[in-house]
Amino acid sequence: MNYRHAFHAGNFADCMKHALLLWLIDAMQRKPAGVFLLDTHAGIGTYDLSSSEAQRTREFRGGIARLLDDPPAALASYVSLVRELGLYPGSPALLRARLRPEDRLSCCELHPEDAATLRARFGRDRQVGVHERDGYEALGALLPPATLRRAMVLIDPPYEVPDEFEHVVTGLQRGHSRFASAVFAAWYPVKHRAPLRDFHRALRESGIRDIVAAELWLRAPLDAARLNGCGLVVVNPPFGFEAAARQILEALLDRLGIEEPGDGISLERLVGE
Repeated sequence: MNYRHAFHAGNFADCMKHALLLWLIDAMQRKPAGVFLLDTHAGIGTYDLSSSEAQRTREFRGGIARLLDDPPAALASYVSLVRELGLYPGSPALLRARLRPEDRLSCCELHPEDAATLRARFGRDRQVGVHERDGYEALGALLPPATLRRAMVLIDPPYEVPDEFEHVVTGLQRGHSRFASAVFAAWYPVKHRAPLRDFHRALRESGIRDIVAAELWLRAPLDAARLNGCGLVVVNPPFGFEAAARQILEALLDRLGIEEPGDGISLERLVGE
């Protein structure tokens, strides 16, 4: 409840998460049937990179600011949408920008002030629902969607509590039990390896099939006090995800890498189809 993404908007982790997220949306929209999009930890929607919060940390300087000029082909669609939307777009803004008339978006945000900001942004939008509620609880309450037969879910908590990885696994299990054919994408921080080994093991033992983990590190994941990288776990990835994700991750590493020992990318199939 204390986390404010405004301090971190547009950093390397946002770039990784959002570039992959847009690819997933575009892949699902290759078919004409409508898609229900659920953002479980939505934040406020957009972020002003000239704000005092963003300027205090200036994390965007090592992220989106390095991509705006002549972006590589793998990142061109993502960067183009960021430019089009103006203020740095959080996941709700990116998802809304991709909605077709037949698609719907639900955004969940537990923090009262952030939920109010989100509601002010989308309050009159008939394609978007804003819910001031716990995102994990929403995985059971809002799935399956009432009128659409296809769904994609983004789980992107702030990892403020020590057992957040456990909550993510439980949330994925809850959502998958409600709508097994949905695509689920869960972002996670990479600080040091021990929690990630436990997280991946729990996913392998979760009973969920077809799981891929994509990771980007700017430095060796050895320091628990630093955000050394990040990852995105995808359940039921659309066809072609692994090849496309590798191109996206390689392009990000090339532009955002800071040449510290141990930087790199990883694509690992945790559970087969």
